[in-house]
Amino acid sequence: MSAASNSRCPVCRTAEVVCGKWTLLVIRDLAEGSSRFCELERSLEGISPRTLSLRLRALEEEGIVERHTFPEVPPRVEYALTEKGEALVPLVEDMRRYGRRWLSGDTAVPAAV
Repeated sequence: MSAASNSRCPVCRTAEVVCGKWTLLVIRDLAEGSSRFCELERSLEGISPRTLSLRLRALEEEGIVERHTFPEVPPRVEYALTEKGEALVPLVEDMRRYGRRWLSGDTAVPAAV
């Protein structure tokens, strides 16, 4: 497949958006509902604050995540999936099912889904 056809391929374009390290895990966590930065940081054990900030910013630019700032002291910021982001949740769920069935550590007998 040529580079030009890759740029038009929906699978390739989707992979470019969601395959960054931590990106799918951010989407997974936000699928549960809106979260504050510190909540996401705790949930995503091992992610640096800088990386989380970069992932959230990139997802905002793609229209997948929206940032809500509340006029409080101290300011409160929450992140949530947009409609475009919610459309990725079935992809995450399919990956969860696949992992449970095929990557559970016992390849002889698929695990229950």
